[in-house]
Parts: sequence; C-alpha cells; structure tokens
Amino acid sequence: MNKFVDELIIEVASGNGGDGAVSFRREKYVPKGGPDGGDGGKGGDVVFVVKKNLKTLSHLKQKIKFNAENGRPGSSRRKSGKGGENILIPVPPGTYIKDADSEKILKDFSDDTPQWFFLKGGRGGRGNWHFATSTNRTPRYAQPGRSGEIKKIICELNIIADVGLVGLPNAGKSTLLSVLTNAHPKIANYPFTTKIPNLGVMYYKSKEIIIADIPGIIQGASHGAGLGLHFLKHIARTKMLVFLIDCSSVTLMSDFDMLKNEIKMYSSDLLLRKRFIVLSKTDLVHDSLLIENFKKAKKQEKIIHISSVTGFGITELKNIIIQKIVEY
Repeated sequence: MNKFVDELIIEVASGNGGDGAVSFRREKYVPKGGPDGGDGGKGGDVVFVVKKNLKTLSHLKQKIKFNAENGRPGSSRRKSGKGGENILIPVPPGTYIKDADSEKILKDFSDDTPQWFFLKGGRGGRGNWHFATSTNRTPRYAQPGRSGEIKKIICELNIIADVGLVGLPNAGKSTLLSVLTNAHPKIANYPFTTKIPNLGVMYYKSKEIIIADIPGIIQGASHGAGLGLHFLKHIARTKMLVFLIDCSSVTLMSDFDMLKNEIKMYSSDLLLRKRFIVLSKTDLVHDSLLIENFKKAKKQEKIIHISSVTGFGITELKNIIIQKIVEY
C-alpha cells in the first residue's frame, strides 16, 4: 500500500462487432453458388471484477484506457468471426463506479457482487447469405458490425472495515493496529507517520474483524486541513468507531471533543455508529487521577485504557470489539 490510490478517472470501451462477410460459393462443380458470407463476431464486454486481496486502485493508474477486444469479421462458408475477449478490470471491495460527467453512482461494490458487466460489446454484422431473396439471389451487401461503447468513469474507493481507529496524529493507532492484527504499518514517534489508511485483520474467538487505521485527524480536518477530507471518507463505511486518545497528552480533556466535532461536521450520521474511547499509552502516565478525571468527565462514554507496549488492556479491548460487532 505504499502507492495508495483511492480515486482516479479512466476510460473504458467495449469491443466493436466484426463485419459480416460478402462471399459466394465457388466450387468446382458449382460455378454459380449462392451467397455464403458468415456473420461477424460480437465485440468483447467491459467487466469489473471484485478482488478481495486488493486494497487500493493503484494497479489501474498505469493504464488510463481499457479496451475490450473487437470481434473478428465473418468469412466464407458461413463461418462466423471469433468474438472479442472481454476486458476484466479488477477493483477492491468498496469501490464506487461513477459517471465522470454527472458523477452519478453507476455501481457500488460494497455488496457481495463478484463481478459486473458494465458495457456490452457491439453486435457482429450479418453475412450476405442472410440477405438473399427470390429477386436478389446474389446480394453483394453484408451488415457492418456495431460499434462498442466508450465511457469515461471515476473509480473511487471507500475502504470497508468493521472498525475504524480514529485519533490525533501520534496517538498510537498504528502501534495498536500492529498489536491487534496481522498488519505491519510504519511506526515512528512523530506526527503523521501514517500517510495512508492501513488495514489489518484481527483473528479472535473464531471471528475475523477488519480494522482500519485512518491517518491522524487534526482540527479543521472536516474542511480539508491536514490530510483532511481525503481520508475522513474512509471511516464512512465502518461499523464501529474506536476513538484512540493519548492519555499522556496535555490536551487530554479536549482531544475527544475535537475529534468528535470534526467527524460530526463531516457526517453527523457517523456519530450514530457504535463507538467507545480507548485511552492509549497508559504506561507513560503515572498519575492515575488524570485518567479517572477524564472518565468522570466523559461518563456517558464507554472508556477503557490500554498500553500497546506492555499489553495492558488488550484482551479487554478485543472482547469489547467482538461484543460490539456482534451487537451490530
């Protein structure tokens, strides 16, 4: 995911149908045989295929135009031309396909649709034997193949995850993700280590929970500040939000309110999702009163405290995540 791409414009085209053939039987003892021109082959279709192992649209960036194969023309002896091969375009789950002009959503791959036939190839033309009549026994006309369709579209990815980790830069989201899941995100002790969303799978109690680490949110993110709107959209499809707060922060009491406000300004519906607060880096805090005061101030919220370094509270966190997802 080092070349994360979540939006791009591409052009797709289905194949043209092959032309019908103009041909007449020419055999040794049949000098004036009838028309026998074959039909043209159908053009290939444009097909989108969902690949669960894909996490980004970067594989589409190298090729802006995707063309299905044209159908082959017909030939003598009423032989039909070969149909054109379909073009298969792989996309990750959670991809939107939009019309580039109207931005109307044409397809949403958040469901379990494995593939989608988008543009059909052009029909092959009929050969001249179809046009023989009692008054015209030697038609010198065959039908041309129909053209395929061309469309410019927007591919936009919104990551699908069960749990979205939300927090300020350097709150410990990447470290927690590496502890809970099989992910190996870049981790360092400075803000904005995470420049792209990271996904991991938590295997626990016979469950597979997909967790997304969203790049750190700062004040003004809902208006584009920092990494802003570009990545806030990736929490839109999560089933549950985990607000990760650094309990060693000097702004501990206001950090959660700021994060909640930014998410509310982006989409008030997101605050209706199941959520709870995780106080991280408890191994750095020796004044437990600070944590207790925070819990009293936010007593309406579900709060647990953990240390990703020592492992304190991690089992409890896993149990709560499973419980909330089952409730969902």
